Amino acid sequence: MATSQSGLTTTKAPFIEKAQASGELYIHQPYELYSEENHRAWATLYARIQERWQKYANPKFLDGVHSLCFDPHKVPKLDDINKFLNPLTGFKAKAVSGYVPAFLFFDCLRNREFPTTITIRDINTLDYLPEPDIFHDIAGHVPMHTDRKFADTLVRFGECAHLAAEIVSGIKDEKEKIDRIVSIFKALARFFWFTIEFGLMRGEAQELKVYGSGLLSSYGEIAHCIESPEVQRYPIQLEWVINQYFEIDHYQPLLFIVDSFEHLFDLVGVLEEWMKSGKLNNVAPGQPTMSEADVKSFLERT
Repeated sequence: MATSQSGLTTTKAPFIEKAQASGELYIHQPYELYSEENHRAWATLYARIQERWQKYANPKFLDGVHSLCFDPHKVPKLDDINKFLNPLTGFKAKAVSGYVPAFLFFDCLRNREFPTTITIRDINTLDYLPEPDIFHDIAGHVPMHTDRKFADTLVRFGECAHLAAEIVSGIKDEKEKIDRIVSIFKALARFFWFTIEFGLMRGEAQELKVYGSGLLSSYGEIAHCIESPEVQRYPIQLEWVINQYFEIDHYQPLLFIVDSFEHLFDLVGVLEEWMKSGKLNNVAPGQPTMSEADVKSFLERT
């Protein structure tokens, strides 16, 4: 049995450190390395959020949780998850060693692959993590990937990166090309943040339900986003979304509401048209930033 020191705990995983040092981004899940403490962290996170999922989560998410047959007591095996997921929508969870550069992330979605962190947060810091872990990725994101319309939306969104690379490929001036890439990336990242990560939707009785993974994987924020009078909630307006910066280290004060997953799919189509017409070329500055690795990932495709 692995010890806590040799486990797969976020920021404390020698296996991940070795993979990163060797430049290995796409990895396997060494399941035998999970410690008893890792499994307890999963079990604690999973058990305490059940009631809040039932109260606040979108029904499609709850259907997805049922379809994936999570073990409530142990960190899931990605191979097991994929056996249930792939026949439904063609998606699969793909283990990664850490941050995936922007173009590669989009390209994974385009190919119905979801980059998945395999480490899990420390059992002593369950309430907040500034970076994804397997609970966020598998319990927060992947149940939505069982829904065909949502999965198709992710694929269409992933294709936006190829469209962006095609659009900027004809720009000769390097600075102009990078500026264009950064602006388009900000717009796409903000859309992803305010929909896939932190999106709300009207239910059948017009009550608000959660479909964003950042909310679905947070015991505290899933209730706060619906109940708190401090949160601004507006019907989604694309002009606002692509020009609105966000910060990741606190509960979100501003959230947007879509009508349905068909609505979300159509919004990606509008993004595509705006990209072609140049409406994403000069969005408002601010977060998120684009790293050198992000910029390089796009430049290598142009």
